[in-house]
Parts: sequence; structure tokens; C-alpha cells
Amino acid sequence: MKIIHTSDWHLGQNFMGKSRIEEHEAFLSWLLETIEEKQIELLLVSGDIFDTGTPPNYALELYYNFLKQLSSKKSLKTTIITAGNHDSVSTLKAPKQLLEALNVHVVVNGDEDENIIIPIKEDEETKAIVCAVPFLRDSVIRQSLGAETVSDKEKLANNGIKAYYEKAYNNAKELEQNTPIIAMGHLTTVGSRSSESERDIYIGGTLDIGGDYLASMFDYVALGHLHINQTVGASNNLGHVRYSGSPIPLSFSESKNTQKVNVVTIDEDVKVEELKVPLKRKLQVIKGDLETIKKELKAIEDKSTWIEVHIKDDNPMFANTEIRELATKLELTILAVKIEKSEKQLRAKELKAISLDELSVQEVFEKRLELEEIENSEFKEQLSQTFNEVVSNLHESEQI
Repeated sequence: MKIIHTSDWHLGQNFMGKSRIEEHEAFLSWLLETIEEKQIELLLVSGDIFDTGTPPNYALELYYNFLKQLSSKKSLKTTIITAGNHDSVSTLKAPKQLLEALNVHVVVNGDEDENIIIPIKEDEETKAIVCAVPFLRDSVIRQSLGAETVSDKEKLANNGIKAYYEKAYNNAKELEQNTPIIAMGHLTTVGSRSSESERDIYIGGTLDIGGDYLASMFDYVALGHLHINQTVGASNNLGHVRYSGSPIPLSFSESKNTQKVNVVTIDEDVKVEELKVPLKRKLQVIKGDLETIKKELKAIEDKSTWIEVHIKDDNPMFANTEIRELATKLELTILAVKIEKSEKQLRAKELKAISLDELSVQEVFEKRLELEEIENSEFKEQLSQTFNEVVSNLHESEQI
């Protein structure tokens, strides 16, 4: 059986005022070609299909068109999509029953009403069983969130997630004793590497769940949430617990990453091939003084590159002006200019103002909301939801 494991598409991302639609279109087109070329039988997408809970219409159209095109791939038997922490349960759940007719299984929250154990069959033979575990929300993994300390809440989260995976494994084992069992997940594991664009998704931010723990049960674990393609755990788990990473760099901190998907072949054993995703657009970070930055800008041949500049110069404000004027002349796009913090003559407020360039509109709103210290979590969530809807509507009007 041949499988593609991917995650963290973040369709609809608005990156410093720029749409990623061309990059996502290129990736999904490449993924369709790869499924056909590699004769893939099972596609696993481990969460964060969308960048926000209220994705713009063009992102939804990309998603549904892709799923429709999957049906033309003769080798592909099943597609399984699980929700991530960025995804809206209601958005993914709405077409769930309709998609099952196309052999696309969507698992949104993993509660008792949802079947997460999915056998993969061919000619009545079960070739593998997938435990399709989505991002597990508090209501699923914790019995109570009452007056516990942060430490208590971390412990409840760890215990709840481990118990969930153990139950899923045992249920799968009851179906078939000698069939490969694959797990999916959307979380941060011990020993994994993250980038600046991910956020903590559980209270306290730390989970004591590692690759070796998951490898003790499952033949392959397809993880999402972290944007760097990587193997988790000691070498004795054979590298079968993996993050696929994001298919495009989602922040400048990821500009040096190599975007990949994992092609997994399950026969008598499990083999994993990391397949490089061709990039439609490059993100580039340039650091140095004025002359160094000017020299590097002139060396850029790909005019579609998006650039972040870090200035370390005796006169950074003058350097900023010179750099932006040169970029305009060279037809290059600079999305952010940051002053290195070692420039002591700059006031702290100036530093903060410049760093706003790298924040999304939603992140600015969240930071402002934190200052209000609103105790009513439901009201706070409602404010965020309303704001995201307003932003989404504005993005829609820009696409028209």
C-alpha cells in the first residue's frame, strides 16, 4: 500500500497583506500529479487545512475542487482528512456525509459520535486500519477544567491524549489482529522542532508525549501542526513517527525549510520517502548593513520572491529608505523591514512599531484583546469570531 502524508495547508492564509492562492493552487496541482505518478492508494491530511475558522470563499473553492479532482485518480482508494487547531469544526463537518460518497472521510473532533477507526479495504481485504485522530479539544480529553492549576491541566491533557490513543489502538486491534495500524494526530510532541508560526495549542503548552510512545503502538504515525518535516523519537522506532510539515513556508522563520510530503509504502515493512514540494514562490531573509543588503537585493533573480530585511546599520532609518527605494527600482517586493535590536539608540516603541509588519491582522487583534484581560472566555471567543468574520468579508471583497 502506498500512502501520501501531508498536513498544514493553511488555505486562505493572508500573509502580511498578501494572498497565497497562487502557491496553494500550484501545490494542490502538484499533489494531484504526484498521486497519479506514484500510484497512491491512501491520502492522509493531518489537520490545519485552512488558516482560520472562517476561510475566504476562494479557499473553500480550492479545497472542494481538489477533492472533486481526487475522484479521477484511479489508484486512490481513500482520503482521510482530520481537523487541526486552526480549522472550524462546522466548516469541515458540513459536507462530511456528501464527501463519504467520494471515499473522503473527514474527522472533525473525535468525540463519541464520530467514528475514527477507518479500515482501508481492497477486494474485501483489509490492507490497513487508520486511527484518524484530529486535534483533540478540551471537551474530548479532559473530564474537568474547573479550578485546577496549569500543572494539573497539563497533566489532564497528557493523560487524556494518551488514553485516547490507547483506546483507538485497542479498538483497531479488535478489528484485525495482523493488519498494519496507522495513526493520525495534530499536536506537539516531545523532542520535535517548531518554527515561529506555530502556537501552543494546549494550556501550559507542554505535552509529555513522544515519538517512542506512539511508535510502541502504531506502524506509522502521520502528524500535523509543526511546519518542519521531521522524524520524532529515538532511532529504534524506525522513523515511523513523522511530521510532514507545511507544503509552503508560512512565515519568514520557515524560509530555509525544505517543504516536503511523506510517501509511505507499507508492505512487509514500512518505508518512508520524503518527497520535495516544488515552490511557486520563495521567501528570503536578508541581514546586514546597508551595503550588504543592497548587494544581496541586486543578486536576486526571481522577481516573485517575498523579502524580509533585518537592518544592522549605524543609521537604520536612512538605510530603510534607501533599501525600499532600491527594491522598487529592482521590481522586488519587501514585505517587512526589521531593525536589529542591538541598535541601542532606537526607542523601544519604534522597535515595536516596526515589528508589526510581521503580524497578521488577526494576530494584532489577539494581542490587543489580551490587554483587556477579559475573564469571560465565551465572550472573548465570540469577539475573535466576529472580528475574523469581518476580516474574511474584507478579503472576499478584495477577490471580487
